[in-house]
Amino acid sequence: MTPMLAVLSATHVVLVVVVVLLLFGAQKIPELARSLGSGMNEFKKGLREGEQTLLRASETPVPPAPETTANPKSE
Repeated sequence: MTPMLAVLSATHVVLVVVVVLLLFGAQKIPELARSLGSGMNEFKKGLREGEQTLLRASETPVPPAPETTANPKSE
């Protein structure tokens, strides 16, 4: 359990559930949970795509720098 969640007791959880029920009503809660779940899935999908992009970018070889020839100054 994370330290932040360790401070929540059963009373706190029940109080939060009651407040949510009062604010949104019992019929809106499944809709809110569905939208929260789909949002989390989209976030995870974006993280995976970003990770794959970074992996692909790190696998592509870097082209060598062009060689420069020194032009000696004629005196």
